[in-house]
Amino acid sequence: MVPAGLLTMKLWVVLLLAVLCSELQMGCCQGVKRKKDVEESRGRRVRVRQPAQNDRKGKSQSLLTRVLDKGRFQHLAQTTLLTPGRKMELRCKGSSIGWSYPSNLDTFSDSRLSIKQSDKYSQLILTSPSAADTGSYSCWVIVCDGAECQRDQDRTYTSYIYFPADKDHLFVPSAIHFEIVYLHPDRPAVVPCRVTEPRAEVSLHREVPPEEITTNTTQVTYDPTRGFVLQQPRPEHQGVFYCKAVSKDTPQVSTKYQLLYVEVPSGPPFVSLGASSGTLGDNVNVTCTVLGDPEVEVSFSWSYPGQDQRPVHIQSSWRLVTRGMGHTTRLSQSVLTLEDIETIDFGDYICKAKNPYGETIVATKINSA
Repeated sequence: MVPAGLLTMKLWVVLLLAVLCSELQMGCCQGVKRKKDVEESRGRRVRVRQPAQNDRKGKSQSLLTRVLDKGRFQHLAQTTLLTPGRKMELRCKGSSIGWSYPSNLDTFSDSRLSIKQSDKYSQLILTSPSAADTGSYSCWVIVCDGAECQRDQDRTYTSYIYFPADKDHLFVPSAIHFEIVYLHPDRPAVVPCRVTEPRAEVSLHREVPPEEITTNTTQVTYDPTRGFVLQQPRPEHQGVFYCKAVSKDTPQVSTKYQLLYVEVPSGPPFVSLGASSGTLGDNVNVTCTVLGDPEVEVSFSWSYPGQDQRPVHIQSSWRLVTRGMGHTTRLSQSVLTLEDIETIDFGDYICKAKNPYGETIVATKINSA
């Protein structure tokens, strides 16, 4: 017979073990539940974040698309090859969209091109595209603050579209059969022989003396969307050049390019002013001359003693000249002519010459004899 005290002790031990097991079980369950809650919570955060990234990526990719048959759409890559002659329709999402496209479509006010804006997208349609339409096509969102509107650089999308032609049109046709390329010592120059077939093998050649120009990764490179790039032009790069392309063993030669070396610093016009001598009754010429960059236009304006009282003849012109070491310079002139000079014509003649970099004012005096 078990003593009563021992029996009581055993009952207490069993009771304590039961309570302990119960607590342990609840703790384990709560631990498992907390772990499950954390995992689910983490899972919810991941699942919410990831689609947001995908949405942004999808919007970026789908802003500029090409419309296919039966309402299907194609996302345009950085470069795209399309079939010549087949209508091209591009769409860009947004209620206010700007476009750019190859300049030849603007030069001739091409009726094949049309752009329409709807509430949700803009549409660019080009009918009967040809090799000449090969180039960069871009669209961008226009954002406005009141009356001021500007291009959103973060939402600008571009695709360089090739229209591969037959073997006789490996180069993008040019309206100019002999182009001038100016070589500046402080910036790269481009010989713009672009191809319609990006896989064509292209080389650059000098006409006299006949030689092929070696390309490399530092001095002379080739980009099918631009042409040959001369990174650091020098005087020895002057001359007549052409490009040769080969595709499927069929060679073709591009238009010719006249490369002219320029060494004129950028800045406001450098002006000289002079007048021919004369007495009362003579004809007098006042000549304003500017030497500058061949690609920079110069405009002239005049102030003179008999202004608004005496008729004068003003004629402006420009031409390219070679100065020392084969450097090419633009000579711009404005000539003011006075016929039968009178007393009212004596005094200061002021010439203002202006270019994109600034304005220069010079003066000379015509005195009575």
